[in-house]
Amino acid sequence: MADDLENTIRENAAGPKQASADGVSTQQHSLGELVDADMHLAGKGALAKKNFGMTRAKIIPPGTA
Repeated sequence: MADDLENTIRENAAGPKQASADGVSTQQHSLGELVDADMHLAGKGALAKKNFGMTRAKIIPPGTA
């Protein structure tokens, strides 16, 4: 799914922002909106994980036992 969204963002960024032909006009979402949507979906994916996308680590400085 991430690859599909990445490809969609790339395709939309490469294409024109607005186009019209035969009286029909179309406009795509701005790149900022696409990036916001990507960040939102990434956040939802992190929340779906067991540890909310965070890990715990015990750090022991060298020289201490």
